[in-house]
Amino acid sequence: MKLRFLGKNSTPGDSPTLYASNQDSYVVQGWKVYAQGLLMQLDVPDGQTVVEVPTELFEHLTKDGHASGEIKNFNAPIMLVTEQGTCLLQGPEVHDAEALSQMRIPDYETCIEVPKSSITALLEEDSGPDHPRSAR
Repeated sequence: MKLRFLGKNSTPGDSPTLYASNQDSYVVQGWKVYAQGLLMQLDVPDGQTVVEVPTELFEHLTKDGHASGEIKNFNAPIMLVTEQGTCLLQGPEVHDAEALSQMRIPDYETCIEVPKSSITALLEEDSGPDHPRSAR
């Protein structure tokens, strides 16, 4: 899988990153979620993992032709929005050697692959509840 770097939101020691792939998907690199309290609130299917990223990471979708990267619809693959303004996303963890060779991933991070259609659906107005699911 070939990746095209879209952008990252870095603070010292942290580097959530967004990539577009050549397989009609996005690869989202974020912090691994280990907190059992959070994981217990989610229904994570076998073969999938959860990463945490700042919602601002999706502003980089403008570099892939979207007018805006503002999240307006907090549905899957976003599973939870935290009090800190980050979101938890779930998807299959990337194990593709070619893709991983194009990335720099610290031990406390991992990456997931999400269909482009699932991510771009987050940019559309939601006609459902007017608030995202929040961490308790």
